[in-house]
Formats: sequence, structure tokens, C-alpha cells
Amino acid sequence: MGLPLSKMSFAAFLAWEAEQSTRNEFYRGEVFAMTGGSARHNRVILNLASSLGSHLDGTACQVFAESVKVQLADEAVLYPDVMVTCGKALAGDELAITDPKLIIEVLSPSTTGYDKREKFSLYRGLRSLREYALIDSVSREVEVFTQTPDGWLLTDQTGATELALSSIDCRLPMANVFKGIEGGAAVAPGSIP
Repeated sequence: MGLPLSKMSFAAFLAWEAEQSTRNEFYRGEVFAMTGGSARHNRVILNLASSLGSHLDGTACQVFAESVKVQLADEAVLYPDVMVTCGKALAGDELAITDPKLIIEVLSPSTTGYDKREKFSLYRGLRSLREYALIDSVSREVEVFTQTPDGWLLTDQTGATELALSSIDCRLPMANVFKGIEGGAAVAPGSIP
């Protein structure tokens, strides 16, 4: 997360951001420009969105990636890398999601601390959120926080063969998560690389 661009009210931010060609996050009056990620970062996001979309096809859940924001009351507007919301099978003209069930952040060197601390702290304020996953596209560390009656349970899935997401009853091969990135799963002979 970079330095704040300016201070403004929540209503002013929503009006201003609707006119912008870039993504900006908002937290308690401060506006932060979102920077682009690496090809590796983007590939993991697309792998996740594609696989989760296939898994959720035909259900009342939808997956969104990068350009759809989450609104946390009048306090914050954030752009998760990948999120799933349930209860509405067809997407409409919503500008922000307020009820994500699952949020996944793909870490990059500049956002790791922010995603693990501040962003997770904000996301925990969402009553709908059941799971929060952090995936490091370089080190391949995978941490999944699941809400339980006793609080948030951390499961370190680094080195596991599958990414287990209980909130949407999904088990996704880790090879699919990291497909197409350096050191990732090899492309099968005869397939399109």
C-alpha cells in the first residue's frame, strides 16, 4: 500500500472513484492508489478465479477478481484479489460487494504486511466472511484463516497438494493454483502453453 493520495469523505470518494481509470482504496478518509502487479501475481489470480468459477458454476455463488471492490460500511473500500459471494447466482450492476464469503489475497513484496495485518483486520468486520486465504506467488506459502465458533483458525497449507477452502466446499490442486508460473506445474505435452 502506498502513501495516501488525499483525504476526503466517503461520499466524495465514491463519486470521485467512479470517474477514475485506476483503482483506489479508501480507509477512514484516506485514498490510496492501487499499483499493478507482476505477471506471476496476475497469473495466480486468474488461475484461482477460473478454477473457483468452474467449481461454483450452477450455484448461487459468484467469483470476482481484482476490479470489483468490497465496501465495509462507510469506513473502507478495498479491492481483494479474488472473492466469492453467495446468495445471488447472476451478477448485476453492483459497484461494490458487501457480503463476501471468501476473500483471497495473492501477496506481493509491497503488500504482504498490509494484507496480513491491516486488511485482514478490516475484513474480519464483515459478518458474511467465513474464510480468508493468503497466497504468496513467489515462496508458495499458503495460509487459510477459517472462522469458527471460537474465532479464526489458521491452517498452514504450504506444501499441501490441495488448497482446501471449506467455506465453499472446494479442494483445488495446488498445481492448478500455481500453473503457468516459474517453478510451477509443467505444461502437459500437446497442450497449449
